Order: sequence, then structure tokens, then C-alpha cells
Amino acid sequence: MSTQSAPNSPLLRVTDLGVAYGRVRAVQSVSLEVGAGEFVAVIGSNGAGKSSTMKAISGVLAPVAGRIEFNGAEVTGLPSHRLVRAGLAMVPEGRQVFAEQTVEDNLRLGAFVFAATPSRIDEAVERGFTLFPRLAERRAQAAGSLSGGEQQMLAIARGLASSPKLLVIDELSLGLAPRVLEMLFPVLESLNRDGLAILLVEQLATQALAVSHRAYVMETGKVTLSGRSADLARDPAVRQAYLGRA
Repeated sequence: MSTQSAPNSPLLRVTDLGVAYGRVRAVQSVSLEVGAGEFVAVIGSNGAGKSSTMKAISGVLAPVAGRIEFNGAEVTGLPSHRLVRAGLAMVPEGRQVFAEQTVEDNLRLGAFVFAATPSRIDEAVERGFTLFPRLAERRAQAAGSLSGGEQQMLAIARGLASSPKLLVIDELSLGLAPRVLEMLFPVLESLNRDGLAILLVEQLATQALAVSHRAYVMETGKVTLSGRSADLARDPAVRQAYLGRA
């Protein structure tokens, strides 16, 4: 488990967030925080509102209620490109790489929003290849031809190319083989130890609680439990509902 301690002042603060699709309220009064350098997980069943919450935080969806603060400023309703420039990057559910672009061009597009010079873009691209050597071997290959695991590596590296303060990752394990996850989770822990704050939505609750400092449990659009990940992993209700054992 990561050992980075959480600071007193949160990097991200979400207060009473509401998200709706037409008349259907998917998220109701969700509040959560992520400290600088902290690793926070959000777990819950399918349809609990986890992804909708992340989309609102990252500017993909405009919330219908609540307040989002990032790095000391209110960012409620700001579009994704402005949040990326502010230091908040998202790895979306389903990877969503630019399929017809090469691996290298995907990374260049990720770096473009923050890097003012070609040399800084080159540096960001090479950092991605250092983190995931398999991508370096496929740098000229179309991203859509990569395996699911390689696309997830690329999506993470593309998010990191913008040099974020907070990386939001929506459903890391979706559709991936266990052997791929055995490599990806340690990478996230290493990034966090180096000071990167991470907010992870994850269907594999056991893994999410093992790597994170704190966690939130969502059900039917609301946060129903929160606390230290180690404590939640021992909670009988959490163990029964999400860890597959009483």
C-alpha cells in the first residue's frame, strides 16, 4: 500500500455534487476530497453514479448542483481543456485513445496543452515511453491496433503527458486481463509515491482498497461510506457487498 501522507488542505474538494441526464438524477449530493499527493478510490456497484461523478469533476458533464474546487479555485462547470491546463487530467472509461493516430501522436496530443515548446513535448513523450516500454516498441503503430492493456497504458501515459497535479482514472480494470493489472496497479502506486495525486474509480474493490489511502463507497448516486481504505477493507458490510466475503 502507498505510504504518502494526506495533507490538511485538499487539492480537490467536491461539495454536494449533483449530475442529471434529463430528468434522471444520476448523482445526488456527493461530497469528496483528494489531498495533494493522496491516492483516493471510489468503489461501488454498476450504476452507482461513479463515472458520472468523475465526468463532472473532469469537465465532461456540467453538474446541475454543487461546487467543485481544484487547487484553491472554483472550477464548477469548466470544460475539460481548461481543467487540463489547470492540472487535472482524466483517463476515461474505455480508454478512448485516438484510434487512427499513432501511439506517439497520442502522447504528443496529450502533451500539447501544457508544453510551450517542441522540446518539452518531446520530453513528455519520452517519459511515457520510459514508463511503459511496450509503447516505445509500438510508437509508430496506430493506437486502435493495440491490445486493450496497451491502450490502457497509452491512455494513462497520455494523461500524464499533460503533467497533471491530479490524475482521475475511471475504471482502470475494465476488460483487462489480470496479468495486465498486475503491472498497472504498481505503476500507479509508483506515480503516487513520486507525489502525483490519484482519484481512481475501480470495480475491483479489493485492488482499489489495497493501493489507496482513503476510499468512498457509492450507492444509487450517493456516498454511503468513506474512510481509510484499510478500515473499509475490514468493514463487514463492505466485505460482504464488494469483496465477495463476509
